[in-house]
Amino acid sequence: MSGFLAGLCVAVLPVLALGIWLGRRTARANSLAGLGTPVEHATFETLHTASLAAPPLRSGLTEETARKSARKLRSLLGTDALCLTDRGQVLVWDGDGAHHRTEIMERLAGPLETGRGEAFRLTCDSLECSVRWAVVAPLTVDDRVHGALVACAPRESAVLVRAAGEVARWVSVQLELADLDQSRTRLIEAEIKALRAQISPHFIFNSLAVIASFVRTDPERARELLLEFADFTRYSFRRHGDFTTLAEELHAIDHYLALVRARFGDRLTVTLQIAPEVLPVTLPFLCLQPLVENAVKHGLEGKAVPSGKCHIQITAQDAGAEALVVIEDDGAGMDPGLLRRILAREISPSGGIGLSNVDDRLRQVYGDDYGLVIETAAGAGMKITVRLPKYQPGVHSAGRLPRE
Repeated sequence: MSGFLAGLCVAVLPVLALGIWLGRRTARANSLAGLGTPVEHATFETLHTASLAAPPLRSGLTEETARKSARKLRSLLGTDALCLTDRGQVLVWDGDGAHHRTEIMERLAGPLETGRGEAFRLTCDSLECSVRWAVVAPLTVDDRVHGALVACAPRESAVLVRAAGEVARWVSVQLELADLDQSRTRLIEAEIKALRAQISPHFIFNSLAVIASFVRTDPERARELLLEFADFTRYSFRRHGDFTTLAEELHAIDHYLALVRARFGDRLTVTLQIAPEVLPVTLPFLCLQPLVENAVKHGLEGKAVPSGKCHIQITAQDAGAEALVVIEDDGAGMDPGLLRRILAREISPSGGIGLSNVDDRLRQVYGDDYGLVIETAAGAGMKITVRLPKYQPGVHSAGRLPRE
């Protein structure tokens, strides 16, 4: 994380330098009363403009994102025209001289191939056209050229060449962050698929077998369990949203436990203590259900005691800026050394994928301070604590599932 922040700082420095240059060159003291020095004012304006251009670029380089950011980027450079391209076409042209599109693309072959900037004189017979000079600055992410920023001006300028290069590097950083965001999304989707694949066929078979056993003896009970099964699988295999609410996750857990209780009867008891104020808290999808499933496996299926009974307690408390969720069972527990190896993905016994998967996703979304806290020992049960920030930038629930 420190390296990532350092990278952002490096990315911001060229923009700061550009702001100072613009301030020394264009700011007028008589229009800045009460707003600091001309340099300070111009620097602020530059950073503000950059902050407005950044969000679209964080979605990648497309015609739409280019259109939304081009005017802000042209404002940063103070040029008569600016265009953004990918490797095959001009995505947007902002300012004068749009008829130079074809000429620009013809001259981009070299810079797009080598990744090196270039400046050249434009060919133009129009007396109304104000641009005569173009500066090409490639947009590079991970040593791959994605396109180019082209700044156009009335005359040759060494300062513009350097400024265009700095802004192109800043744009490239935004595109790199977009790549990271997309990679993170793909990783989360892959991990959710792994969790879905882990939904035990054994559990599905047992649930259907239990439902079938009630069809003749208690048809109403069979109908209720079939609805529980349908709602649980529908939630688990939904196709939209990386996040959900605590209320929805607990609702899915309730469906799961109803099926488990139908199978094990009074061998399983569950206690829930949920503070209503934490129900709207957003959390990663399928984050708590695997932990409850783990408690059932180690509490009932792995419990070697005469009574064969298990108690699972689920609590969700309001802890100020956080919600505190605890899932505790009095089952077989686990050797702490074995648990560490599971979380490190060194081994993957039955149930281990869920624990390591949830731990990894919590850390990816909230940071390393928000991984699972697990207390256990062989024969001593297991207590899993999850801390969830009530607010985290970029973490939003997709909302309640639509009824089909």
